[in-house]
Amino acid sequence: MFFLKKNIKFSDLFPNEEYKQNFRINDIKPLGVAKKNDITFFESINYKNLAFNTQASICITTKNIERYLPKKIHKVIVKNVMIELVRVTKILYPLADIDYPDLTLKKPVKSNHKKVKFGNNVLVGKKVKIGKNSTIGSNSIIESNVLIGKNCIIGSNVIIKNSIIGNNVVIQDSCNIGQKGFGFIPNKEKNIKFPHIGKVKIEDEVEIASSCTIDRGSIDDTIIGKNTYLDNQVHVAHNVQIGSNCMIAGQVGFAGSSKIGNNVSIGGQAGISGHLKIGNNVKIGGGSGVVKNIQDNQIVMGYPAIPLKEFIRKNKKDHERN
Repeated sequence: MFFLKKNIKFSDLFPNEEYKQNFRINDIKPLGVAKKNDITFFESINYKNLAFNTQASICITTKNIERYLPKKIHKVIVKNVMIELVRVTKILYPLADIDYPDLTLKKPVKSNHKKVKFGNNVLVGKKVKIGKNSTIGSNSIIESNVLIGKNCIIGSNVIIKNSIIGNNVVIQDSCNIGQKGFGFIPNKEKNIKFPHIGKVKIEDEVEIASSCTIDRGSIDDTIIGKNTYLDNQVHVAHNVQIGSNCMIAGQVGFAGSSKIGNNVSIGGQAGISGHLKIGNNVKIGGGSGVVKNIQDNQIVMGYPAIPLKEFIRKNKKDHERN
């Protein structure tokens, strides 16, 4: 459970920077969603199109790529954007580096949840909202500020934190949703832990089978689109965005910040590398390893994943050689 520290001014974060407007910082956001009085960050030329149009007031960046930012934005020039981002985020969100236990958890008060059914030993944190006709299974924990829509079924032994869940969502037993992601900056002397201040957003009609794990976003949110189904033991890392009407088979793993289109099907035990874009209507065979972007309407298979026809030809040649 973490909160934005209020009344932090520009000079509190950057005491060595010369800037006339010592305003209160609103929040820290990605380039594409940051607004006035927000801080953002720009660490790679791959995001230059977002940088051109960012509405943030302050941007942490490097000398090499600052030219892609609007002139009006104040640029904080550093050698390593991500290390500076960690420093700033820890000041704004001092409790986001670890998932501290929610000590507000209590048995649900029936008067607060009149049309919700609870199993045995359910615990609920402060300011939790659960829609009517929803059911929460035994031994499940719903931490502070979680929002759950109407007609949802939450199984037993489920833990949900830092999440917004739509209507008619099914989450089966033993799922963990909204925990801190596996975010570190490699460093020879000591790896640097990255705070995670995003949420998990699960849209309407989603079904999540048993023992799935969905990490919250680092700065952005992790999103599961409408009417998408996840089979058992699927792992969704921080900042992943999965589109609507997707089918994800058991033990598929998504590395951080991968973006999956609509109507995508992925076979069991496939792995999706980080920061990739998978188009709409894509089919990925079971056990495949996806290491590069995939355009719309492709069918791929293998490690590394290649178009299905190419995979069949390659396998045929290998078989003939042997």
